[in-house]
Amino acid sequence: MIRDLEKVRNIGISAHIDSGKTTLTERILFYTDRIHKINEVRGKDGTGAIMDSMELERERGITIASAATYCKWKKNNINIIDTPGHVDFTVEVERSLRVLDGVVLILCSVSGVQSQSITVDQQMKRYKVPCIAYVNKCDRSGANPVKVSRQLKDKLGHNSVMLQLPIGLEDKHEGIIDLVTMKANYFEGENGEKVVIKDIPDGMLEDAEMAREEMIDAVSLFSEDLTDAILEEKEITDELIMTAVRTGTIARQMTPVFLGSAYKNKAVQPLMDAVINYLPSPLDIENEAIDIDNNEAIVILESNFDKPTVALAFKLEDGQYGQLTYIRVYQGCINKGDTLINSRDGKKMKAGRLIRMHSAQMEEVDAIPAGHIGAMFGVDCASGDTFVSPQINYTMMAMHVMEPVISLSITPKDNKSQINMSKALNRFTKEDPTFRTYVDHETGDTIIQGMGELHLEVYIERMKREYDAEVETGQPRVAYRETITRKALFNYTHKKQTGGAGQYGRVAGFMEPCEEEFEFVNKITGGRIPTQYIPACKKGFQGCMDKGPKLEFPVTGIKVTIDDGAFHAVDSSEMAFQSAARGAFLEAYAKAKPVIKEPIMKVVIETPNEFQGGCMGLINQRRGIIQGSQEEGVMSVIESQVPLSDMFGFSTVLRSATQGKAQFTMEFSTYKKVPQSIAEEIARKKQEEKEKK
Repeated sequence: MIRDLEKVRNIGISAHIDSGKTTLTERILFYTDRIHKINEVRGKDGTGAIMDSMELERERGITIASAATYCKWKKNNINIIDTPGHVDFTVEVERSLRVLDGVVLILCSVSGVQSQSITVDQQMKRYKVPCIAYVNKCDRSGANPVKVSRQLKDKLGHNSVMLQLPIGLEDKHEGIIDLVTMKANYFEGENGEKVVIKDIPDGMLEDAEMAREEMIDAVSLFSEDLTDAILEEKEITDELIMTAVRTGTIARQMTPVFLGSAYKNKAVQPLMDAVINYLPSPLDIENEAIDIDNNEAIVILESNFDKPTVALAFKLEDGQYGQLTYIRVYQGCINKGDTLINSRDGKKMKAGRLIRMHSAQMEEVDAIPAGHIGAMFGVDCASGDTFVSPQINYTMMAMHVMEPVISLSITPKDNKSQINMSKALNRFTKEDPTFRTYVDHETGDTIIQGMGELHLEVYIERMKREYDAEVETGQPRVAYRETITRKALFNYTHKKQTGGAGQYGRVAGFMEPCEEEFEFVNKITGGRIPTQYIPACKKGFQGCMDKGPKLEFPVTGIKVTIDDGAFHAVDSSEMAFQSAARGAFLEAYAKAKPVIKEPIMKVVIETPNEFQGGCMGLINQRRGIIQGSQEEGVMSVIESQVPLSDMFGFSTVLRSATQGKAQFTMEFSTYKKVPQSIAEEIARKKQEEKEKK
């Protein structure tokens, strides 16, 4: 691995579904001689793309798990992670962005900024990842890269600056004009591998000069030298422009826009140059860790090989040789045989086999130095763990994990499937923090939870294929919540007198709705409840949040304030105050007008214009609220909010209503109160379930 970190780039390729992420990655690997034949995502011979190594991915033509690879371009080392576009696999994008230094954001030149582009953009903001934009599919009818660049400004708030112009669009797309060098680039040869540089065609020279002036004007904000050169009318060199663009991009104050068509092998090589020229190396990025031994002080990590090691495990996979742990090393160097400590549980471990990944293929290495992404075998850890040298005790900031919104009950068909199912669930929950499982104590069913129907569908399919576990699925269940709508007082005394020491505790105060999940405020004065019993009171109240008294759904959005109470010198104990708090909760909850809340999803449908009315009708039938719709060429985009309980099986209905031409994305938005009629229906179903038992 290259030790000169100036020549290393850790980049991700992110975008909305079907924008061409995997197709672009295939081209990059081909031009850098990592592969010798270009495979398509939906390959005719059933091969599929290199980066889609899972059988399921090749069949469906979608990316499910992020895949890592690396390549060399002009003496630079590029580590690439190809991420999924479906919101159901959002944790894959989340964990990739957590460890990357830069991103290529792909946008379709026809559809422009779509719903998932917005989600990816929010994730990039969360981890402060700089990006460059690549407007793909310039060969498709309706292509308009200028409109897409404008949408980057309007919809995502990026300071987008076009560094290229297209030479022809749609079926006349031949190449690009580079506004920095003011040359035309054409891509010849069977797979566009020959870059031919010519003068700009006469008919486009004027447009190119105007676009260059606009571009220089926009990038001069990031370089005093460039501004001086403009004012003093000196020669503006390519070097001056490139330095300014790099400064603006790394500071996330500018997004350079590049164009092309990955499928038609056009303008991929200039994008590779842009990755090297404008995206940061590990030395340009500031990474932080928390020093556990020093009051959780923030420590700035250095990409220095001689300092103590700090690395983050960001993804786990179960390979044929045991658990494979993907890691990004931020400081120091992991050598074969090094002793490392997992800062989460303090366990020691030895670094055994170290490898570099190329999708599903691997290559052994002796060391993974700072600034690089690699993988280790035979390490028992969880996703998001930090590994450090024994002399330090740092931990990296964890990644953001969304709560699951949908659950299914699964039942194995026979004893063999039962054993294999538990193995599969054990592995999947370790690999994917948004996939959870538990056993319902009342029904004895195994429940799996995830981010959407597709998410759970994929895991059930993987159980069958990878573990030979045949399972039957129950009805999908919605993660309902309970909450209160008004303030209620409580004053509860817990008294129990049996032989010997009794139990005594009184708590008084009030409960009210709040924005947080649970808040506890202690306003006890004069020692009415001794300080040592306050945590027991909190624990008692918190214990009631798991199962609401109304319909046994988890309770959320409650603030409890205690301001009075009483204790007994002999009979009071932590247990007594926990019981008193539970009684107080039940007493106040009934008075606080409890209601049921349901998850509301943000649903975005993209449909041909002729089906727009029909799609809006489908949303209205599902208690949906349409928030806006806009026509973009031949397609309409409808944004809405729909309760999750009404979205099951929606993909089939949508396809049949639009001749299979519309697609939709869905992600969790918020929780809202359930209408009275539906609340009664939920209560009736709960009652029936109880009676069955």
